[in-house]
Amino acid sequence: MTARQTWVTKVAGGARRAVQEYALAVTNGPDRGKTVKVRASRFRVGALEGNDLQLSDPSVSGLHCELVHDERGVRVHDLGSRNGTVVNGVLVADAFLTGPAVLQLGGTQLSFTPGLAAVEIEASAAEAFGPLVGRSVAMRELFARLESFAARDATVLIHGETGTGKELVAEALVQASARAEKPLVVVDCSALAPSLIESELFGHEKGAFTGAVAARAGAFERATGGTVFLDEIGELPLELQPRLLRALERREVSRLGGKGPTAVDVRVLAATHRPLEEEVNQGRFRADLFYRLSVLRVDVPPLRDRRDDIGVLAQHFLGPGVSLDQRTLERFMSHPWPGNVRELRNAVERWKAGAEPLTPSPTAPGLAMAASLDEPFLVQKERLVHGFEVAYAKALLEASKGNLSEAARRAGVSRMAVVKMLSRLGLTG
Repeated sequence: MTARQTWVTKVAGGARRAVQEYALAVTNGPDRGKTVKVRASRFRVGALEGNDLQLSDPSVSGLHCELVHDERGVRVHDLGSRNGTVVNGVLVADAFLTGPAVLQLGGTQLSFTPGLAAVEIEASAAEAFGPLVGRSVAMRELFARLESFAARDATVLIHGETGTGKELVAEALVQASARAEKPLVVVDCSALAPSLIESELFGHEKGAFTGAVAARAGAFERATGGTVFLDEIGELPLELQPRLLRALERREVSRLGGKGPTAVDVRVLAATHRPLEEEVNQGRFRADLFYRLSVLRVDVPPLRDRRDDIGVLAQHFLGPGVSLDQRTLERFMSHPWPGNVRELRNAVERWKAGAEPLTPSPTAPGLAMAASLDEPFLVQKERLVHGFEVAYAKALLEASKGNLSEAARRAGVSRMAVVKMLSRLGLTG
């Protein structure tokens, strides 16, 4: 019987996860003889420099596959490679290695040997970190990583499914860092037209392009001394990625139409729901930019993998003095939560309002407005949505007297979401 590769133990300060160290050895191919012992929770194999195990085999993709410890053991995940990942003769996208195995990557063969020394993964004793809440092992491991990362100034890539709380992770890192009292500038790469992203990031001089009626500092200049948060970085157009890479490497930016570079002192956080390794293999994301962004990496677990937190989060959203009835709590515990924590929060809000929590809210009545067939649908829609957002944001700032925490409370969103909205709309709080 094969020994478990991952298990949970009860220790002072709460449960912790222990994993078995394993060995990877190249048994066939150009790198035959290479051997590594792996303790890391995530280990990447491929041809590009920056992989944990770099292979010189030309038939191996730049980012070929990764091995990840989770609650069920060591999982091998193909990263959209050209030739695929074969485990014990079977082509796989994902597979769990429950015992000794042979992996074939292009013309290279690796042997996987499990069950070496046991390694305990660090987990925080706290059940919260900044705005993040959770008592599951997965979240307390995340808190421990964030505590360590907050004390450093390196770039962090935050990866997770939609609704897992990537913005809150960024906010927690900022709050716990030495730059907490300095500017925080958010750029949502998915919400800006490609023609505007370059100006938003790097700024422009008056007359640099049609509509540039005044000079404007970009996000990197506005955040000098503080932090730039690049949300949905996976949506950044390929043609702009070299400019971002230069800014990260040199810590200087040049405005559109400007005469020379300006030095900037910023920390960069980036978030995405996209598997950037696969985007690299498909040629949609630059490998050098990927490695520059992922100096440190955080993977936010989906809610289905942290079910111990469902009741904790529901109570957090309810506030003191109110509790879910047992039937609703049981339904919540068995729900798959494809929308993750965001979906749970919305369900709690519906329950508080007396509505069916797990049924989508009825569609709101349409806004009365004059429709014109003289302009395209998307143009009119964008104008309507933009007008609403600007009006709402201005009213929110006025009602909260510019206090962003109060604005977030009134809007029912995170402080980071408010910062992002104001930055995108060109407003200040």
